[in-house]
Amino acid sequence: MSETPAAPSGQRPRGAAYDSVFLRAARNEPVPHTPVWFMRQAGRSLPEYLKVREGVPMLDACMRPDLVKEITLQPVRRHKVDAAIFFSDIVVPLKAVGIDVEIKGGVGPVIADPIRTAADLQRLRPLEPDDMPYITEAVGLLVAELGATPLIGFAGAPFTLASYLVEGGPSKSYENTKAMMYGAPEVWAELVDRLAQITSAFLKIQIEAGASAVQLFDSWAGALAPDEYRRSVMPASAKVFDAVEPYGVPRIHFGVNTGELLGLMGQAGADIVGVDWRVPLDEAANRVGPGKGLQGNLDPAVLYAPTHVVETKAREVLHAAQALGGSHHIFNLGHGVMPTMDPDALTRLVAFVHEASAR
Repeated sequence: MSETPAAPSGQRPRGAAYDSVFLRAARNEPVPHTPVWFMRQAGRSLPEYLKVREGVPMLDACMRPDLVKEITLQPVRRHKVDAAIFFSDIVVPLKAVGIDVEIKGGVGPVIADPIRTAADLQRLRPLEPDDMPYITEAVGLLVAELGATPLIGFAGAPFTLASYLVEGGPSKSYENTKAMMYGAPEVWAELVDRLAQITSAFLKIQIEAGASAVQLFDSWAGALAPDEYRRSVMPASAKVFDAVEPYGVPRIHFGVNTGELLGLMGQAGADIVGVDWRVPLDEAANRVGPGKGLQGNLDPAVLYAPTHVVETKAREVLHAAQALGGSHHIFNLGHGVMPTMDPDALTRLVAFVHEASAR
């Protein structure tokens, strides 16, 4: 009878997913083919997702372990992806610490009472494991069901969470956020520091329940210049990566339109840097530097083109990654699955990536 290999000192025991293609690639070990998963694969375009979510508000769904399990598993069953991404939302931990937040259809997260002053910061208390028993339960259910397929934990980065809290909702210009960053740097520093604790705690809960890797989404960091990011954002993101480093799980960092920040995002502590479609993988590798993996970077809009076009574009991504060494690459879209995307196109893409990248 085989035994599970012991984990290095200080790290959790290795689970059934340890030797999966996804985790081997994340560790830069040889793989039989390039692993593939999709951001926002859990939900969005799947008819089975729309059916189980019918009449259930988004945040309610995120706090129901039965629904989280089912929605997370749906794309694994349908697409045969190499990893599951935990179904949640970046504002779930904010809700758990008492922030009045609602996800409005067609808008996104809306904060009833934005944080704009030092006094407002007192509403952001630390996140404790007891605040989220539904997360621990959902991850446990998923890990038991997924077996050798790894589960990726999920959280929003401090800057992106701060932008929602300060703006009161989605923004295109982030004027209130940048006004605080520039005009009240002490308030800003405490805000992102508190959010770093909340985000770290959210990821730790998922890892301790069985998640095999984590991805930190800094969705709106692309609104920043490199100097702004280095000075006002990177320290908080680094605290998050440092907090989960002892667990020994791969750490992925992703943002949209972050081509000018890729090197800094790697320096913040990620093992793997997500790349959107605007930067070729070879250039991304130069910016990120040696020792880091890359994830990406097919333009999601390509999935609306005929199958032969999708395959041509996917092959270009694979060839670029192979020219860089190949095994330290995880295939993904350059952003998330779109709600109107044909699920069958995603299923075909997974099969194509597996076949075209077979070693």
